[in-house]
Amino acid sequence: MPKLCYLVLLAVFAAIAGYAAEVKPVPAPLPPAGPLVILTSHALDGHGVVLEEAQIGVADGRITSLEAPMDGTVIDLRGYTVMPGWIDTHVHLSSHFDRTGRIATDSESPMEAAIGIAAAAWDTLMGGFTTVQSVGDPTEKPLRDAIRDHGFPGPRVLTSLEWIAATPDTTPGELREMVRDRKAQGADLIKIFASASQRVGATPTLTEAQLEILCDEAHAVGLRAMVHAYRSQVAAAARAGCDQVEHATYATQEELKTAVDAGLYISPQVGLVVQNYLENEDRYLGVGNYTEEGMQIMKRDMSLDFELCRIAAHMPNAKLVFSTDSTAGAHGRNAEEFIGRVNYCGQTPMAALVSAGQVAAEALGMGDRIGRLAPGYEADIIALDGDPLEDITAVQRVVFVMRGGRVYKWSGSVLP
Repeated sequence: MPKLCYLVLLAVFAAIAGYAAEVKPVPAPLPPAGPLVILTSHALDGHGVVLEEAQIGVADGRITSLEAPMDGTVIDLRGYTVMPGWIDTHVHLSSHFDRTGRIATDSESPMEAAIGIAAAAWDTLMGGFTTVQSVGDPTEKPLRDAIRDHGFPGPRVLTSLEWIAATPDTTPGELREMVRDRKAQGADLIKIFASASQRVGATPTLTEAQLEILCDEAHAVGLRAMVHAYRSQVAAAARAGCDQVEHATYATQEELKTAVDAGLYISPQVGLVVQNYLENEDRYLGVGNYTEEGMQIMKRDMSLDFELCRIAAHMPNAKLVFSTDSTAGAHGRNAEEFIGRVNYCGQTPMAALVSAGQVAAEALGMGDRIGRLAPGYEADIIALDGDPLEDITAVQRVVFVMRGGRVYKWSGSVLP
């Protein structure tokens, strides 16, 4: 089905979301039964191991073997670098540019918004990302469900729905109710705003005791807790027992160490989000806290992001997870964060890639399902034109994308 038809289909899903109880669900299409064999000459398994001459068997949407016999359909990826589809633990698929080329607002029609979010998902998938965690908007739920339940093309989506923002005066009971509401609404995780935006000072918005209540309640209802945090809130999130901290700009080395020692997944962004804002400044200015002053703050302090990432990357036992915070203008460019991780954080190319494989899968609680080329894992497989271990810019040359055993991008050789 052409891409436009898929976009219109999602718009229909979004439009009827309020009537879902009255509509009989359409069963999700089954993945190709297989067998299918992918020939490789050079592959990375997502856990830091290089595989040579692997023959990857795929059936019923999963990897069956790395030594599969030449049986059924054969896809020849020899000459490329093959690896598991990447995982981005922090995106905003709902963020897109409207028909005028400006950042979309609530004034946009539901149909146009649905097309925008669907296009963002498609671009992300084409960029090699087969799983994303989209955190911050209720409109991500129809997209997640359409992809998961109806075979709509896009990356596997986990969503927090709307994030939790409160004030120091919000009561414990109110905080717990917010978490339970997100659970009831179908959230896959809880996102907590513990600091104001960097563009307006990055000051604390919650107490450590409130963070502890929110993260404790998230765990009580079976959800993970991600915290948007700057400065001392990084250590506060660690002491509060949360799971993942985003940004972490302005944190001290001691505060970072507190997070590392607590086992938090740490998500600095150095290669895409601020660069994208600055490249598209005119398309953002004048909406919300997108001001000239805020843009200058991000530009001025970008070097602090680099320094924080360098410190964290060289701390023993640090769990640096792949995370871009991609918004309008950045979807499909997520892989630029790999280049930033190597150039600005000093990570090796392999460590940067593993952060979007094994580390990211474990951060999502899906380490036994995705992020690895191994029997039993989801058949989320991509290929690059070039070897990123030798030239990290190869991550921008994705030539093949398979998710759940379905091929979404490839124009090369398929042997019957």
